[in-house]
Amino acid sequence: MRQTILVATLSALITAPVAGQAPTGVPRSAPPVFTEAFPPEEFAARRARLMTQIGDGVAILQGAAEKPAEAAFRQNNQFFYLSGVETPRAILVIDGLTKRSTLYLAPGRERAYGPMLGPNADAPRITGMEAVMHRDSFAIAARQFAGRVIYTTLRAEVTGSGSPGEATGFARATKNDPWDGRSSREEAFVEKLKAAAPGAEIKELDPLIDGLRAIKSPREIEVIHEATRIAGLGIMEAMREAKPGMREYELQAPAEFVFKKHGAQGAAYFALVATGTNTLYSHYHKGTAVLQDGDLVQFDYAPDYNYYVSDVTRVFPANGKFTPWQREYYTIYLRLYQSLLTSIKPNVAPREIIKVAAAKMDSVLTAYRFTDEKIKAAATTFVNRYKNSNSNSLGHTVGLEVHDVRLGSDVLKPGHLFTIEPAMIIPDLHYGIRLEDVILITEAGYENLSAFVPVEIADIERLMAQKGAGEALLPGPARKR
Repeated sequence: MRQTILVATLSALITAPVAGQAPTGVPRSAPPVFTEAFPPEEFAARRARLMTQIGDGVAILQGAAEKPAEAAFRQNNQFFYLSGVETPRAILVIDGLTKRSTLYLAPGRERAYGPMLGPNADAPRITGMEAVMHRDSFAIAARQFAGRVIYTTLRAEVTGSGSPGEATGFARATKNDPWDGRSSREEAFVEKLKAAAPGAEIKELDPLIDGLRAIKSPREIEVIHEATRIAGLGIMEAMREAKPGMREYELQAPAEFVFKKHGAQGAAYFALVATGTNTLYSHYHKGTAVLQDGDLVQFDYAPDYNYYVSDVTRVFPANGKFTPWQREYYTIYLRLYQSLLTSIKPNVAPREIIKVAAAKMDSVLTAYRFTDEKIKAAATTFVNRYKNSNSNSLGHTVGLEVHDVRLGSDVLKPGHLFTIEPAMIIPDLHYGIRLEDVILITEAGYENLSAFVPVEIADIERLMAQKGAGEALLPGPARKR
């Protein structure tokens, strides 16, 4: 009987695959050698737009290397954005003078890993490139770029679960470490290009690619929408599973099951599951604390899906029921959060949206009936932060990275995607509270891609009263008494 219930629950949780995936019952004899995220013409259009910016110059990018472990390969984001190619150590040349793109590939270990994209006659058709060559031939081809302007990526590559800030910081720390001192992979590539093409002028390519990435295409939006749906389903399953006595990492497990079941290639970032006083830390991720009766839990986790990510956060009581104090704390925060959310408009500068939101917050604060002075002080500080803000940002962008490229505009434009995640903390109690939603700017206004994940107290308690899909199948580890 328990198995029947579990199967029914899992069936309700796991919906049909999204468009682009193989339909159920259709066998596939071999894995695809080119990404299924977008068709080749999507990448070709991106390269064409880049050519208009580099003029007679040439853009040369190197793909990520294979990992020094039995771990799945993931292409770096800049290379994937322009090519969709997931083969290790690939090199891409986009020539603004000839209007041709040439891909250089090394033979793969097909005997071990299965079919891989290689330098064969079918590769141009598969990738949409004008030419696909053996990687060894790039050394000769590079000589023709002598004396020309070469654009290449100077920023440290991101290959998943990160953002440029972390990657660049790591590269800088490594170079400045007196017991290490290695140059970055990008610096080494630049030196190789200079040697191969004497007299070439090297320019940074990253700002040009970032400009293309700022406005998401309809296909990109569709993928991020799916990443957000998966994130929300994972969070909701964690909410069903939550109970006092569990450790934080036990809540991570059901979310990861949902992510993988829906085709995620990994996590967008480490799971931020914080209970009790750990909620004060914005990026707490140790995951070992025990959920206590009367705790609030903050859950922030999302998948890496077809190279695009999401970022969603929800807060809920460990025992499934908000206490009166928790209700007061959570409700005032939620109403202030919604004041910001409902103020978002297209073609308006974020700083102007903040002014409108601050006025709404002030009204909410004045009308709210507080019984706890510490909650009132935290809410007042929260509102004053917006009233005194000079920022022109509502949150951080999302896309290929969880902290994606800048918006590239002083006003919000259709196709911009970002999250809002303001925190309201009570330092004396070592408590923090933070929600986060993924916002897409549209012509008519905005769409909250994560709106289906409950935020109202009644909806959260109703969801948490449901049985978790994994409770019968995967009971928690035995604990020492």
